[in-house]
Amino acid sequence: MFSAIFGHAPLYRSRKRKTGRLFTPAVAVSFAVLLILIFTCFFASVLAPYNPNAQDLYNRLATPSARHLFGTDQNGRDLFSRILYGGRTALTSALGVVAISMIIGVPLGLVSGYKGGRADTFIMRCCDVLLSFPSLLLAFVLVAGLGRNTFNAVLALGIVYVPMLTRLTRSLTLVEKNKVYVSACISLGYSERRIIFRHILPNCISTILVQITLDIAYAILDLASLSFLGLGTQPPQADWGAMLDEGRAFLLINPLLSLIPGFVIVVTVVALNIFSDGLHQYLDPAQTALPGFRKYERKYLKKKEVETDG
Repeated sequence: MFSAIFGHAPLYRSRKRKTGRLFTPAVAVSFAVLLILIFTCFFASVLAPYNPNAQDLYNRLATPSARHLFGTDQNGRDLFSRILYGGRTALTSALGVVAISMIIGVPLGLVSGYKGGRADTFIMRCCDVLLSFPSLLLAFVLVAGLGRNTFNAVLALGIVYVPMLTRLTRSLTLVEKNKVYVSACISLGYSERRIIFRHILPNCISTILVQITLDIAYAILDLASLSFLGLGTQPPQADWGAMLDEGRAFLLINPLLSLIPGFVIVVTVVALNIFSDGLHQYLDPAQTALPGFRKYERKYLKKKEVETDG
């Protein structure tokens, strides 16, 4: 099943291998953190003790207590509930950014790398134009033109991320199209569409998957930046970046208003980066030793030692 989906780069390895394991201690911890964040955020409606937008002006800027785990903000809203709902907004928006960039960027990179010629030149020059602008600045311009809301922020960042994924996919396609199996497919009369999407793409998916994992972390940071500047999620909707901006005016009174959402952003991004690094080492053939090599190496060294002693 895995080989049919991912071609020659399966996502599993024999347990007997000493190297190339996915769940090293660091990766296992980061994966557990991500699972906890995903579970708590997407089940926020069940886990949150209060409505994230419900105001209680008698309990403004309350300190953490049994009633309010993280305290309340300047409007008396429960901070813990807003963190949970804000995480749902941040994660779904980041996934939307990556989905847009993947849907547009991967096919463009495959076509550009496989066909070459004028199509390759045109696509690459368009990517160069987009990459010539700072990513956040270009996102600011697009959001300002489209309007300030979460959907437009996701769309703008998705467009900004397209050139990076396009260039990565193109470079992978340039390597794969010169291999023997592609020549065999051409000799068998397979169509270009079948060669690109059923044979070349599965062999590129492992590297693309690692890049997508990294892009989710970058998207969370960029979306938080847009919301912090008032260009992303608009009040009263909960969002980690918007919560940072709201708590900035109360740093001396109640620093938890900014520290907690900032800490959650840092933990999420660091966990995604560690998991992406572990995934890269796991999927990279150069990082994985042959399963029986060390066993035969030990036998060979012992044999040499016996011969030398004799």
